[in-house]
Amino acid sequence: MKTARNFGKYWLYAPLVAMAIFYLLPMYVMLVTGFKGFEEIDLKTMWNLPRGLALDNYIEAYNKLSPYLWNSFKMVIPATLLSSMLGSLNGFILAKWKFRGADIIFPLILFGMFIPYQSILIPLVQFMNAVGVKGLLGLAMAHIIYGIPITTLTFRNYYASLPQELLEAAKMDGADMLGIYRYILLPISIPSFVVVLIWQFTSAWNDFLFAVVLTGNQQWPITVALNNMAGSQIIAWNVQMAGSLLAALPTLLVYIFLGQYFLRGLLAGSLKG
Repeated sequence: MKTARNFGKYWLYAPLVAMAIFYLLPMYVMLVTGFKGFEEIDLKTMWNLPRGLALDNYIEAYNKLSPYLWNSFKMVIPATLLSSMLGSLNGFILAKWKFRGADIIFPLILFGMFIPYQSILIPLVQFMNAVGVKGLLGLAMAHIIYGIPITTLTFRNYYASLPQELLEAAKMDGADMLGIYRYILLPISIPSFVVVLIWQFTSAWNDFLFAVVLTGNQQWPITVALNNMAGSQIIAWNVQMAGSLLAALPTLLVYIFLGQYFLRGLLAGSLKG
């Protein structure tokens, strides 16, 4: 009976393993192609392992993409930090500082999550031109504003689950609203900060549509520069795949090293909510 139960449990993992393999196949093709020489690039042999390790593909890809790689970091890091901090402040105010109209403002903020990028491109560009904000600064502002709804939702749900007695005790000790946020809520908000930081970093890093519209040649982030590497008639797919890995590496490292904290933060919010 126990053996049959264990056998049934293993069968539950079979579709998960199959789906994991299916989704990892593009990564496999990207890796092996990035290490191949140009003469090895062929659709018939795309699944074959490389005959050697052509590291010069990665050197060439890095030389072409390195300025745009740092453009992405200069845009993503402040956009991620600022949208997370603004979301935390909004969540605190909407969850613990009840005021007239709060129940209307919160749904209006959440409505921003459902606005497609494509629908606001023209007014966004016109607004950025009107206020004189262009390039990486304008792109960072777009991601900060677009990130506020999801960060506000995450922090608002987290703060709403905290006991009101915690805030009342801080008020009795003489803390004002800012003091309560800074000394009480902010230190215990690390799980939610991890969730929104990873989410916002990934969203801003992988963006292409806003980036190609709001930035020029010298201020392209790496997603736009990577796309433009394939602009010639003869595409060096080995260099292109090496560049793709370099572009994906920061987000991969974030999830590899912080993925467990991301899941813990999501579970903490769901259990407390």
